[in-house]
Formats: sequence, structure tokens, C-alpha cells
Amino acid sequence: MDPLAPALETGLRKLADANRLRQRLTVEARSAGTTRVRVGDTELLAFCSNDYLGLAGHPRVVEAFVAAAGQWGVGSGASHLVSGHCREHHALEEELAAFTRRERALLFSTGYMANLAVVTTLSGPGDRVYMDRLNHASLLDAGLASGARFARYPHGDAAALAARMRRSDGARAMVVTDGVFSMDGDVAPLAGLAELCRRHHAPLFVDDAHGIGVLGAGGGGAVEAAGLDEQDVPILMGTLGKALGTFGAFVAGSQLLVETLLQRARSYVYTTALPPAVAAASRTALRVMQEEPWRRERVLAHVDRFRRGAASLGLELLDSGTPIQPVLLGSELDAVTASEVLRARGLWVPAIRPPTVPSGSSRLRITFSAAHSEAEVDRLLEALAALPAPRSQGIAQ
Repeated sequence: MDPLAPALETGLRKLADANRLRQRLTVEARSAGTTRVRVGDTELLAFCSNDYLGLAGHPRVVEAFVAAAGQWGVGSGASHLVSGHCREHHALEEELAAFTRRERALLFSTGYMANLAVVTTLSGPGDRVYMDRLNHASLLDAGLASGARFARYPHGDAAALAARMRRSDGARAMVVTDGVFSMDGDVAPLAGLAELCRRHHAPLFVDDAHGIGVLGAGGGGAVEAAGLDEQDVPILMGTLGKALGTFGAFVAGSQLLVETLLQRARSYVYTTALPPAVAAASRTALRVMQEEPWRRERVLAHVDRFRRGAASLGLELLDSGTPIQPVLLGSELDAVTASEVLRARGLWVPAIRPPTVPSGSSRLRITFSAAHSEAEVDRLLEALAALPAPRSQGIAQ
């Protein structure tokens, strides 16, 4: 008998009983340049992708990927520090550094690995790491793995963070926050956090995975939108798999920061480099993003259209001006039921439940893309208007 089986079966049964058991849907086909997918025999209009600018299927991006795969093959063959670092990687790092107006950028295979690299390399036992309570799981895991004294402050509350930092014992500290919070869609109070970090001589690390490409006059993200620069935010992380539509992540900052991560970050040193074809596609996506600002304008116009329509329906939304628009429902059962009703109407909107979000705040997490049309936004609103009333009361705030 499998010695793991009894405990594993009990754990899975508890998740199912609490309506927290996750299920994967397999996408059989995706219509390039659109938000339409086929799951089994059913075509669905997806409102759950982080492809905010609709670049994942852009002809130029796809062409760059195919051409580079023909030249470099489909893999890199090794880590960056062995033989996996090629011309496409190097050029992308230089272009990302220029885009973010920082001295250097360093590529990582995932945002999770980039966040682990920064926090575990730059902090350790005896240090303090302060994090927003709603930071992404990768940041929280990085804080725990660092061995530093790890503290979480109330969401978006710079005053509460200031009080905690005043009570510190003078240990070296770092403040870590999402730029745009992935489940709530709101933006961190970056200007206030930057000022606080200046007073305490602490670096501010911003994970702007969901802001890069979407916010700011030039798509520079939440940091640009807040009017901040490298002096204010010396450590910036962004991903390639959201607004840029490809895969991977980067950390941008000073020459000293990037060289330190390159030499010491275990999640950089000991992993295979991104395929060169992905880097080539990302370079093209970065150019298209800058050449076609209408994509950013279009997705934010969809957000405005949706929020006006949702208000008229009396839906409970969070205070988000980004493509992430959560509809709060409360219980796990209500969120799962609403998601299933929408899927029966041809709309793919996932139910987000604890532990991803706090207990009592289960929700539909709606995301918009420049690939959506106004008619598709209206179709979503019509379907939401027909949802059954939630059974739960007293949604947690």
C-alpha cells in the first residue's frame, strides 16, 4: 500500500468539501490574435488571460519566434553561465534596460525565480524584509526562504509600514511590494513607499509583473505612472509573459545589482536559460508595444466600459483601474457556481478562492485584453447581469 495515500486522499477530500479543489481545463485550440479558445468541443470567450495587449498571437511576434527557432533551435542547451547565453538574450537584456531606464537588466526563466533571486540574494539572517500582506506568493516564499526577519504590513498601508520601520532595531531592511496586485488589481502607493524607504535608507523592490506595458505614459508600468525612477525604485522586476505575451522575466537595476544577482542568485545560476527563440519574440513584442500605444489605450478603455456597466448592475468591484477586475462574491460555492454559469454561456472566467485570496472574499477574476472587442465586453456584462444572487452574506473587506 502506498504510505502517502491515506493522508493525500484526506487532504484532497477536505479541499473538495470546502469547494477549494482546483481543476485544469485543457485548451485544444486558440484563435491567434483573439481571446477565443476551444476547450473540448466548446468555444469559449476567455476573460482570464494576462495577455493584456494581445501580443501573444501578433504576426510579427510569431514570425520572430519561428525565424529564431530555425536559427537557434528550440532550446538553449545550458544555463546562462555555461553556454546557454546567446546574442538574442544579450540584446533583450540591453533593450529591457533601456526601456526601464536602468543600467542593466537580467533575464530569468520565470517571475517566481526572479523574485526568489532578489530577496534571497540581498537579504538574510539579521536583516528585515517588509512586505505588503497581499504580495504575490512568490514574494512571500522568497521572504521566508531568505532567513531574514520577515514582516507583512496591512495592504497598501504606508503609514502602518512606517510605524513598523520606526520600531525596528536599526537592522538592514528592504521593502517589497507588487506594483499591481494580481488578485485585486489595485496599485501600490509607490510614491509614499519610496519616500519612506529614502528616510530609512532601505531599498524598494517592486514586482511590476502586471503593470509593465499597461500603466504609465510609455507603458513603463506602475513605477512610471507614479513618476518614480531608479533612485526611487532601485530594484524592478517585470515579466515577459503578461503584457508582452511571451515567457520569462527580468530584474532591472544598477550595474552592481545585476552583477551581484548574476554571480550569486541560485535561481539564476543553476537553471537552463530561456530558449533563444523566446528572447527573439520578446524583443519584437517590446518593439510592437512601444510602436502601438493604441493597444494600451484600448485595454484601458475596455476597463472603463466594464466598470461603468458593472456599476449600473450593482456588482461589487474592487478599486482597480487596471485590466484585473475582480467581482467579489464571498463564498467559494458562490464563486464556483458563477464561473460554471458563465462557462455554460460560452465565457471563461475563473473562480478565485482561498488560499489565493482571503477567506470570505472568493471572486470572479476578470481580465481584459486589447484583443477583446467592445461587443465582447458588453456580452460579458449581459451574462453577469443574469447570474443568480450570491447565497453568502458579509463579504470580507
